[in-house]
Amino acid sequence: MKSLSCKKIIFTGHAVERMFKRGISKSEICMCIENGDIIEEYPDDTPYPSLLLLGFVQERPIHIVLAIDNKNESCVIVTAYEPDIKLWGENLKKGG
Repeated sequence: MKSLSCKKIIFTGHAVERMFKRGISKSEICMCIENGDIIEEYPDDTPYPSLLLLGFVQERPIHIVLAIDNKNESCVIVTAYEPDIKLWGENLKKGG
């Protein structure tokens, strides 16, 4: 899998709201970005290409949707959630 490097991380209002409701901290998002796997890519998304990342904090899986602003070398966090095994399967990487 490709690695991901974000010089700057920007959290959208939507992401912050969802993270708060789901008990996901900014530091956990940063850990997932550093150690997670890119499991899907959406190169045609606008205004920036985006991707789905799977990371783990201790044993807790977290999916992060983030957009890549190459011009400003930033990652924009769109949302984050704990994936449902019923929807994503045992490896949490393939939607059903």
